[in-house]
Amino acid sequence: MGHLENDEFFIKLTELFDARKGKDHGSIVLVQKRLSYDQPLPEATSDTIFPDLHPPRPMPVLIRATNAKGKERRQDRIKLSTVVAPDSLPAFFEKYADVCKAGMTTLKPRDRSKRKGKAKKKKGAATAT
Repeated sequence: MGHLENDEFFIKLTELFDARKGKDHGSIVLVQKRLSYDQPLPEATSDTIFPDLHPPRPMPVLIRATNAKGKERRQDRIKLSTVVAPDSLPAFFEKYADVCKAGMTTLKPRDRSKRKGKAKKKKGAATAT
């Protein structure tokens, strides 16, 4: 599947969050990385140790989202991606933040009470000795 347009990506991402709404468990993975293609980067010098931090022209950003199904349920996996041009990044991230905030309020938080209970037991045992 190719990259979606930005507006279509937001619609599908909202659907992905909504599909997760009524379930007890599961994950949604969001990934962002710059898309460098084959853009030549300047060589490292003593002044610029990391030349890729300052590319000659701005790079687009690749945004991915998936419902993180495992190998045995690969046919149920939903994968979304879009490429955002450098000049439209601020507007994209405003809308992206709104969609993610709205979607994450419907997600069930992880139950961490077991982990906290074990940590308290270890802490109590360490102070007792």
